[in-house]
Amino acid sequence: MAEQIQQPESGKGKGVPRSKRLSTKVDLTPMVDLGFLLITFFILTKTLSEAKHLRMHLPAGETPTMPSAKSTVLTIIPLSNERLFYYEGDPNDALKSNTYGTIDNSGIRPLIMRKQLALDANPKFSRRDLQLIIKPTESSIYKNIVGVLDEVLINDLQHYSFVDLSADEKNWLKEMKLQ
Repeated sequence: MAEQIQQPESGKGKGVPRSKRLSTKVDLTPMVDLGFLLITFFILTKTLSEAKHLRMHLPAGETPTMPSAKSTVLTIIPLSNERLFYYEGDPNDALKSNTYGTIDNSGIRPLIMRKQLALDANPKFSRRDLQLIIKPTESSIYKNIVGVLDEVLINDLQHYSFVDLSADEKNWLKEMKLQ
């Protein structure tokens, strides 16, 4: 705020008194406070608006380089209607042994945890051996894929990959009327 300071009258001069001269002093404290608030605001909004990225480990090459046991594999196929189709191990064996099904986004974590507990109970494997295969369809929603990747990070899965659907899997989904 500006402040006016009055100077005392001097006893000099004869006759007409001189007009009082007022000096103006500007207090810059509120302006400095406003500057720091603006700087803080812009720094905070810059850090909040930065894009978050997800670390992904994808296999190199066209062919799988790591052999896996059928009992350690869990395949998830995101569908178009916020549903997920899953099967355990080999697809032909899963259809015969009825180890497949459909779940919604909230069912991913219990499914992964159940598979990890089953691997912990097996003396040959541990939960770190779980291999998650994500096979999005052409009509998959981005939200479902991100939900699966979130569960990968939450459950600390070391082995996961994105793979294209095979022709057999596309036919199974059509037969089951899921696609």
